[in-house]
Amino acid sequence: MQKALIIGGGIGGLAVALRLKKAGLNVTLFEKNPTIGGKMGEIRSKGFRFDTGPSLFTLPELSDELFELFDKNPRDYFTYTKLDNSCRYFFHDGTVVNAWADIDRFSDEAYEVLGEPKNNLKKYLKRYRKLYQTASPVFLFNAFQRWKNFAKKEFRGMLFHLHELDSLYTMHRRNKKAFQSPHMVQIFDRYATYNGSDPFRAPATLNMIAHLEHNLGAYFPDEGIRSIALSMEKLAIEEGIEIKTNSSIKKILHDGNKVTGIVCDGKEMNADIIISDADVRTIYMNLFEGIRPPKSIINKELSSSALIFYWGVDFNSSLDVHNILFAKDYQSEFKAIFKDKILYHDPTIYIFISKKVVKTDAPEGCENWFVMLNVPANHNHDWEKLRNDARMYIQKKIDKLLNVNIREHILTENIADPVTIERNTSSFRGALYGNSSNSLFAAFNRHANFSSQFKNLWFTGGSVHPGGGIPLCIASARIVADEVKTYINKGEF
Repeated sequence: MQKALIIGGGIGGLAVALRLKKAGLNVTLFEKNPTIGGKMGEIRSKGFRFDTGPSLFTLPELSDELFELFDKNPRDYFTYTKLDNSCRYFFHDGTVVNAWADIDRFSDEAYEVLGEPKNNLKKYLKRYRKLYQTASPVFLFNAFQRWKNFAKKEFRGMLFHLHELDSLYTMHRRNKKAFQSPHMVQIFDRYATYNGSDPFRAPATLNMIAHLEHNLGAYFPDEGIRSIALSMEKLAIEEGIEIKTNSSIKKILHDGNKVTGIVCDGKEMNADIIISDADVRTIYMNLFEGIRPPKSIINKELSSSALIFYWGVDFNSSLDVHNILFAKDYQSEFKAIFKDKILYHDPTIYIFISKKVVKTDAPEGCENWFVMLNVPANHNHDWEKLRNDARMYIQKKIDKLLNVNIREHILTENIADPVTIERNTSSFRGALYGNSSNSLFAAFNRHANFSSQFKNLWFTGGSVHPGGGIPLCIASARIVADEVKTYINKGEF
């Protein structure tokens, strides 16, 4: 029985562990933290519970499939609800727009509030539904960097639709052509942040992210986002996967064109197969001796990071589960993040309140606020000063919006910044998604799920193909599992 070692217990690592166990491998997963989940962690403080990382759940069938592989009912492990409103948007001029799950209702809202012709939204979402259906089998659920895959039927068919990828337009340029209202343009430009990029430079291909949320639906687990990881851990243990927490890998051993094992807690462990769920740049820079990182990851622009305040507040607000308080000048904000690498003075603020769904996540009459800004990855910034500046910017905007003095209502505060994100999740410089997608073809140039140097080393998770977020990390695990099975069938181990 081939022995597979997995480095990192994030959602990608857990998903590939389950798939390889189903394929008959002996699987051991190593996680450096006391608990699994990676960015999908939690904080508990004074009766409040906070999900620490991802907050949006789309394509739930990808998670369900992992349980169905073992003939399990996913609903016996975790349940979820489709949100009526995917997000509530607040603009600098006082305009408020609800992105209702029902497309007709959303179109009506955009027309009544913004004067946006109703058919524009429907045409836009139809366009990106078609793009997703055409491109996803190739670009999201396959290792398209393998030339041999172009012999597959779906790859051959894609050749006749390359013009539909919309990669020659930026997201903003395409959105500006699609909508009359600047507010609608800003709403859909926002989807660049889902992989830490800039809509004024990222390819319009990424607009199909909006399809996932609006055509297919935004969901939320009934016990919070972390329940997804915990349910996968439960299944993994039931199926005999060994999970070692508090286990930090110090070195990946290699001989010729193969990796041979790892060094963990001073001990060498042999392996036939190694999969990394950690940031690919961190892996190459910290765990290999005498190996130069591939060109696909070095000297590349990093994705954005985040500055997050986890606030327990002592009142019930008029906010929804997901809320965006937009900057007035969106383009200047992205310039500050990626070019100037500074904290913007009028930042877009994301507020996520799981208490709106999970009533036990905060005491009665209280709410748990996850308050996030997009910020540059860490380049020796003074984060103590930036935290204080950010708190001031946030509180000023919230006070105006809700007509409160929010400082008087905060009962507990925890903070994450690029330094703590790097320390806790091994994300290089705290960049949430590895490299950015801030060029017309960068989205197609992410590091592959396989190593070009070692034939038995693979990568999953948000820093590699196809990208970050819950569904894409699970998709990367499926790609890796298929790659490993092909490798084994060839008898190359």
